Amino acid sequence: MTGTEPVDPAAAAPESLLSVAKGDPTPEELAALTAVVLSLGSGEADAPEKPSARHWIRRQQLQLAPKPGPGSWKRSRG
Repeated sequence: MTGTEPVDPAAAAPESLLSVAKGDPTPEELAALTAVVLSLGSGEADAPEKPSARHWIRRQQLQLAPKPGPGSWKRSRG
């Protein structure tokens, strides 16, 4: 920069993530709020994994296999 070039304030300042509408938060409060907001939007939710063979073997060892009769619908959930 030579000093004679016009400076665009929008280009110089990064896009703000949050804006304070009311009150005077401390830097610590802003940092905590920013951390929470960023953690809420981080990545996609993990897809539920299918139960592994180990899961089904463990259910068999504990005799948790679905059995016919009253209440069998409760035992059938995985």
